[in-house]
Amino acid sequence: MPPLLLVIPPLTQLNTPYPSTAYLTGFLRSQGCSAAQADVGIEMVLALFSRAGLTRLFDRIRTLPGEIPGEARQMLALERAYLDSIEPVVGFLQGRDPALAPRICRGGFLPQGPRFAARHARTAASPAASTADQARHRATLYLEDLADLVRETVAPQFALSRYAEQVGMSATSFDPVAKALAAPPSLTDELLLEVLWLHVEAADPAVVGLTVPFPGNLYGALRIAQALKARRPTVKIVLGGGYANTELRRLQDPRVFDYLDYVTLDDGERPLLCLLEYLDGKREDAALCRTFLRSEGRVVWRNGSHEPEIGMAELGTPTYTGLPLDRYLSILDTLNPMHRLWSDGHWNKLTVAHGCYWKQCTFCDVGLDYIGRYEAAPSELLVDRIDTLITETGRRGFHFVDEAAPPSGLKGLALCLLERGVAISWWGNIRFETAFTTDLCRLLAASGCIAVSAGLEAASDRLLEAMKKGITVAQAARVAAAFREAGILVHAYLMYGCPGETMAETVDGLERVRQLFKAGLIQSAFWHRFTATAHSPIGLDPTSHGIRLAGPSFGGFAENDLIHEDPKGQAPDWLGGGLRTALFNYMEGVGLAADVRSWFGHPGKRGLKRSGVARDWVARVLAEATDGDDPTMERRFVWIGGTTVIEPNTRGPGKTCRMILPSRTDDVELRLSPDQADWLADLIRVATPRKDRCGEGYPSLKEVRATYPLGGPRKFDLLIRSAAWKRARRVGLLLV
Repeated sequence: MPPLLLVIPPLTQLNTPYPSTAYLTGFLRSQGCSAAQADVGIEMVLALFSRAGLTRLFDRIRTLPGEIPGEARQMLALERAYLDSIEPVVGFLQGRDPALAPRICRGGFLPQGPRFAARHARTAASPAASTADQARHRATLYLEDLADLVRETVAPQFALSRYAEQVGMSATSFDPVAKALAAPPSLTDELLLEVLWLHVEAADPAVVGLTVPFPGNLYGALRIAQALKARRPTVKIVLGGGYANTELRRLQDPRVFDYLDYVTLDDGERPLLCLLEYLDGKREDAALCRTFLRSEGRVVWRNGSHEPEIGMAELGTPTYTGLPLDRYLSILDTLNPMHRLWSDGHWNKLTVAHGCYWKQCTFCDVGLDYIGRYEAAPSELLVDRIDTLITETGRRGFHFVDEAAPPSGLKGLALCLLERGVAISWWGNIRFETAFTTDLCRLLAASGCIAVSAGLEAASDRLLEAMKKGITVAQAARVAAAFREAGILVHAYLMYGCPGETMAETVDGLERVRQLFKAGLIQSAFWHRFTATAHSPIGLDPTSHGIRLAGPSFGGFAENDLIHEDPKGQAPDWLGGGLRTALFNYMEGVGLAADVRSWFGHPGKRGLKRSGVARDWVARVLAEATDGDDPTMERRFVWIGGTTVIEPNTRGPGKTCRMILPSRTDDVELRLSPDQADWLADLIRVATPRKDRCGEGYPSLKEVRATYPLGGPRKFDLLIRSAAWKRARRVGLLLV
């Protein structure tokens, strides 16, 4: 098959590669294909943030026509300081020079631009932050200052986490994209293409694949395609990824194929295999899979392949070979322990399951393949891939990037990790399901889970029911409490301006969120405005959800975000600013006792009524929680403590013995009869994860109760109400 180069265009993250090319490269190599990969986004940033790159930047700024902005002039005056400090700072953020931290924190080393002047004092001077974290936060502000300078002077499309995002956002017509591509390349475009040619020369590909997960990758991808067409016209260029999957499903404008040869939709494994076979002369174009191309001057759709989708077991293990993991930057724009996970350090990426097992939410693209086709990966296979990635990367951090990881799948993963003694730190996205009991959360924590994110959405039961979310706010609070008890951090995704949502409901939702933060049930959150999308149930049938669509008109290119009118809803623009300000402060532990209306600085806030939510709402919700040892529940015992020790009682009266239950932090002592101690020790032995179990053979609560040898079910029911039993449960005897 023809050699393939997979490219990540700018710009997703600075701390870790976007996983799409790692997935595809691993799969294609497992099929015998020659595949290489490159993240030209991070390499473009590193080329810019170097002494040579900043020299080019400052020289270019001096040649600009007209007056240079005042803040830019101030930074130009500190050119020598920036040139002398840039490479040490980049090395520090790459983890290569930790000894620089004290000097950065002391001050006088980093030139301080506008970001320093505007920074939040609490974030910059948190007494709880380590010297290393304080230094990384200051170094991040330093890079953000430089990024602002680049954007305000020589490259308006540049940002640290996206690239010309405005070009790809709501581009219903290809006209603005074509206009942007017709403009002369900016400085950052030049750096991007210089990096690109190094990889093209090294790989000499016949096919280049461009992954476009977000609108902020589209411009960079097409700049790359434009350059390839000019210099290497025989190379075939294919574009895919999340942006194409959601926004290009009705692609009609043939001008797109002045830059590209093919656009594929949904999972890329099968379309790429079919395309490579076609280019190798082994398949007709009619038998391509989910592929757009241009034929006789018009866009045509080809989906004639008869092969099944690639299953989770056939995907192969992702590989990061070719991606410079030691050169990514761990930036720190917040000291919040949960929020920082998105930008702090490298995370190997895997999925527990393809798609979403719930797939009913009205705001979600539930009909599209990436949501609608659900398939879980076998736990043994998942841990095999974890082992392989640890060996390849030397990193033990994993981010499971599921739409919503299923509780059963996470339970199987946790057991398999414990059985095989694989030590990792991991986090991922879930739903606030009642299946996440305190004991299941403790099991996940024992296997290495450090954090979860989940959609709370509207924090209103009426709105949650309307959007078919399948949860209540109280349920979410109890699940978050279970994670809190296990020491696992929680991030909540939130929306405002949902169909029919009133400002009173928004204020009530903010009050519930305030209480969740104050009680330590969530550690971070993000609030965005609801947008109807073309492929969601709301977008497909807006009338049933009480809204009217008002455009934009489809112009042959992208289609996703829709403008809507909501006769019953109340979501003025200023509402979002107050919600985001509240969350920023809550994440820093500030203002948690204040009236939630105080965060809205707009005159319109005078019309807001005080929240009708009781100030002790969370306390009441948690008081109603029930998570006991119900013998009717289908749960099994798992022991996460150490090896028990039984010592006979030689001093006290009566026939009791001393049983020690060790955990990793302390030992718990029980006083039991010898028969009870022997029985409990045997239960712990058979409930302990070991390599030959593979998730099977753990004793069930029903079985243990029915076969209790010291008096049958009745005596067992008395035992589980005893203080000794409760202590055993607390130290590590779980029911999951």
